[in-house]
Amino acid sequence: MQNRVVITGLGIWSCLGTTLEDVRQSLYDGKSGIIFSQERQDAGFRSPFCADIPSVDLKPYIARNQRQFMPEEAQYAYMATRSALEHARMDQDYIDQHEVGIIYGNDSVAEATMHALDKFRQAGSTAACGSGAIFQSMNSTVTMNLACLFHLKGINLTASAACASGSQSIGLATLLIRNGLQECVVCGGAQEANMYSVASFDGIQSFALRDVAAEASRPFDRERNGLVPGGGAATLILESYESAVRRGAPILAEILGWGFSGNGDHISTPNVAGPARSLELCLKDCGLQPTDIGYVNAHATSTRIGDAREAMAIAQAFGDYRVPVTSTKSQTGHEMWMAGASEIIYSLLMMKNDFIAGSINFHEPDEETACINVVPETRAAHFDTFLSNSFGFGGTNSTLVVKNIE
Repeated sequence: MQNRVVITGLGIWSCLGTTLEDVRQSLYDGKSGIIFSQERQDAGFRSPFCADIPSVDLKPYIARNQRQFMPEEAQYAYMATRSALEHARMDQDYIDQHEVGIIYGNDSVAEATMHALDKFRQAGSTAACGSGAIFQSMNSTVTMNLACLFHLKGINLTASAACASGSQSIGLATLLIRNGLQECVVCGGAQEANMYSVASFDGIQSFALRDVAAEASRPFDRERNGLVPGGGAATLILESYESAVRRGAPILAEILGWGFSGNGDHISTPNVAGPARSLELCLKDCGLQPTDIGYVNAHATSTRIGDAREAMAIAQAFGDYRVPVTSTKSQTGHEMWMAGASEIIYSLLMMKNDFIAGSINFHEPDEETACINVVPETRAAHFDTFLSNSFGFGGTNSTLVVKNIE
């Protein structure tokens, strides 16, 4: 008999806010977190747009000798995780006495690696890299830092799955808890927001061109022409239902199912079959029918082909049922390794507050995206189950279904 897996805490560091209430309000208001970056334009970026991520001050919380190990994304993740643990009413005494694990999504560390190697080349000595460089530059930097800072003694694992990383971390944690291998896992995703982390994306013309920053990210819209890079971190506390009840923790929602697949095709161009299989396997894992889903938070990044293929996959999985679909990336840009986790939080905030945040900048579909029901403006809506898609380079797909618990 498998354990039920519930969400007991949420924390976020996002261009929409750094508290759940601020993020909820931004979603409801249709606020865009996208800005024009003079720095990127001056540096030679084709597209000057990016998400506006608040900076982090760790000095009140972490000693200098520990901060030296933390690149930008680990700093965001620390702040999100502090908030999530507090939200879950999980204090350090509890963590010290129990086996709490961490699985976190992260798939690159560009800036820290670049700075360390620049110092090496300039000095002609590897000693110039600094003692913190190796810990900052590894993909597992988030999990190694958080596990040490919060004294987490359970599983310690990084999910490195491109833009599905955050979602895969939740899916993997769900499997462990279902099968009794862990009672509680801290999971989520983090993405550095500096320009160096996404310069190569700009170089292959993946980013949006537009006159107005807030209108650049336009998932499913006929006039979409590229994504806008975002970043930050999102943390969820997952635990077994029995553990949450025993702790007297707030039980926010239940992870009902996880579906995953590989496209087995082109490294950057998605197909329809892989995403559709991820959706279908997730619904099968839940034992639900498509009509049981009240809302879909799409992966849709605002690229021409990606949005079209996802729309067709959703239409294939849902058949005649016109489920409401939006992409919160219209407000946040593409939060990449973080997105699969943050979009669970965004969707949960909508579900808990009876609204669907519209896909801002969606005005008219094209021939390929007209097959789904995209909601263009915020509207009141009661739903108790949602589905969230995350797809990444290399054809890695992850789909989660979450159910409300009052």
